Amino acid sequence: MLKGALVALVTPFKDGQVDEETFRELIEFQIENGTDGIVPCGTTGESPTLDHEEHKRVIQITVEQVNKRVPVVAGTGSNSTAEAIDLTCHAKEVGADASLQVTPYYNKPTQEGLYRHFEAIAKECGLPLVIYNIAARTAVNIEPATMARIAELPEVIACKEASGDISQMAEIYNLCGDKMDLLSGDDNMVLPLLSIGGKGVISVLNNLLPREVSEVCVAWEEGNVALAQERFLKILPLCKAMFIETNPIPVKTAMFLKGLIPSGELRLPMCEMAPANLEKLKDAMRAYGIL
Repeated sequence: MLKGALVALVTPFKDGQVDEETFRELIEFQIENGTDGIVPCGTTGESPTLDHEEHKRVIQITVEQVNKRVPVVAGTGSNSTAEAIDLTCHAKEVGADASLQVTPYYNKPTQEGLYRHFEAIAKECGLPLVIYNIAARTAVNIEPATMARIAELPEVIACKEASGDISQMAEIYNLCGDKMDLLSGDDNMVLPLLSIGGKGVISVLNNLLPREVSEVCVAWEEGNVALAQERFLKILPLCKAMFIETNPIPVKTAMFLKGLIPSGELRLPMCEMAPANLEKLKDAMRAYGIL
């Protein structure tokens, strides 16, 4: 079972290459500060610009460095079913605990095509799957009825819901909350999702504030609603600041400003923040007291 605050971990770069030393340090920082799981090679990890060799290497490093201390949910999704199977089977071979499977993007499959895509990965690889629904990036939404079908696959253990639609999330929970865990894909939706039965979040802000995001989930799980609300509202401005520009531009910039990474280097087509937005990010960090 996945619960609490899992980090959608950034991939640090140095002179255009994956900075493996810094990446290992980030994993240690996360574990030392109470993260509930590591999710490499997601959108926040700039998976679209990692080649296959780099992608597999980052997952292998993660598994090695984590060393079973927390779950590793490897981002291995693709808009090509065959490619997703290749990456997912590799993740299983190197010891990942589960895989994050994004909805196939750009080719806009039908609801039946979505089901068959996840079914094929599940049957071929046999690794626990976390289904990632984010229509804003993929141009197709997994409808609740389709998610209910997908949840019947034995390998499916959770859904990362990033639709931003709490009504859809509630419908998904009603249809299949007894078969899989529901996780928020948006930091600013974690408390609403917990309130309808969700188990936690796969978080961007966790890169910057792992303990603080985790504490929201802990307070809720312990039944302290007022404390969960207080902690959530405190981090909410930073949650929003992480999306002033396209993720992961703001979070990488914030990590560099805080000294967590030696460089905020991104890969094109991602580029540095516009000056006005950079100032907004700095203002949010100052207001929280981390800059």
